[in-house]
Amino acid sequence: MILETKKTVFDQLDGQDVMRYTLVNDHQTRISVLSYGGTWQEFVVNEDGVEHPLIWGLDNMTDYQRVGYCLCQSIGRVAGRIGGAKFKIDDQSYQVDMNEQTHSLHGGNHGFNTLNFEGAFSQTNDSVSVTLKKHINASDDNYPGNMDVAIKFTLDNQDQVSIAFTGDTDAATLFNPTNHVYWNTTDDRISLAQQKLQITSAAHLEFDDEKVPTGKKLAVKGTAYDFNQAQPVEKALDQLKTENGGIEFDDAYEVAPSAAEPIAIVGDTDDKRQVKIYSDRNSLIIFTANPFDADKEDAHQYNALATEAQTLPDAINHPDFGDIVLRPGAPVTHTIRYQYERLN
Repeated sequence: MILETKKTVFDQLDGQDVMRYTLVNDHQTRISVLSYGGTWQEFVVNEDGVEHPLIWGLDNMTDYQRVGYCLCQSIGRVAGRIGGAKFKIDDQSYQVDMNEQTHSLHGGNHGFNTLNFEGAFSQTNDSVSVTLKKHINASDDNYPGNMDVAIKFTLDNQDQVSIAFTGDTDAATLFNPTNHVYWNTTDDRISLAQQKLQITSAAHLEFDDEKVPTGKKLAVKGTAYDFNQAQPVEKALDQLKTENGGIEFDDAYEVAPSAAEPIAIVGDTDDKRQVKIYSDRNSLIIFTANPFDADKEDAHQYNALATEAQTLPDAINHPDFGDIVLRPGAPVTHTIRYQYERLN
C-alpha cells in the first residue's frame, strides 16, 4: 500500500495561510484540495508514467481571485440561483444576498467558496481523505440558522473521487451544495472540440432572462441540449447557435439520482479516458467557459466544461424540484462521486 497524504502551505490570503491537502493512491493518481473555498485544485492521473490533469487548477491565490468563475470551488449553502433572492420556510419569509442582478447566486457574497476551512486527514485500507470543516453563523452569510459544514474529499485505489457535503443546523435553513468543477480531459486541453459529454436526462429547465428557472421543464430530445448519446461539446455548441443563437451552455438538467448508474460521463473523443459522475440528487448543471482568456471567452472559444451536481436550482421556490430544507437535529449528507477510467 502506498497511499499518501501531504499537507503544505499553498499561499496566503488576507493574512491567513491557505493550506493544500494532497491525496495520492497506489496508482499515483493524485488530488489536491485547498482550504480556501474547499477548492479542488488537482485531479491528476498517471498513464504509463505520464501525468495527465483532468480538471483545471491554478498555482496561487492571486490567480484564483483574479480568474473567479468559482473555479473548482465548493459552493453553498445553496448552489445556483434563488429567484428574487428570497424564499419561505414554514411560512416564514427570508431575504438573502442579491449578488447577481435581482437574484442570489452560489450562496451569496459569503458562500462556502469565500471561506477558509480547517482540514484533517483520515485513511482506510483502500482510501485517503481530507475533511474540511467550518462553523458558519447566520450573521456570516445572511441565511437562517447557524450551520456546521463538513466537506470530505476521498480518493480510493479504484481511482474514484468522492465529495461528501454534510450540513447540520440549529434552525431550519437551506442546504444544496456542490463542487463547481471544470473539466478538460483531452490530450491538448486547448478547446472542447475533443471533449465528449454524455448526460442521461430527458429534460432541462426553462430559464428567464436572468437564468432563474421559470418552473417549466423542456424535453431535450432532438435538440442541441440532448446529450443522451455522447457527443463533442463544441459540436453541440454549434448546433445550439444554429437552433436559437445560443452562445454557451449554462443549463440545468433533470437526472435520476443513482449510486449505480452515472448521471453523466465526460471523456475525450479519442476514447483514451473518461470520468463517470454519480450523484444522490436530481440535477446536473453544465457550463461552458474559458476562465483564463477573456478574449477567447468573449469569442465563445471555450476550453472548460463545468459540471455541478445538485438538487434542481431554485428548488425552494418550486415544490416539484426537490426538498433542500435542512432542519435541526437532522443533519444531511450529499455525495458526488467521480470515477476515472482508462479506456486505451
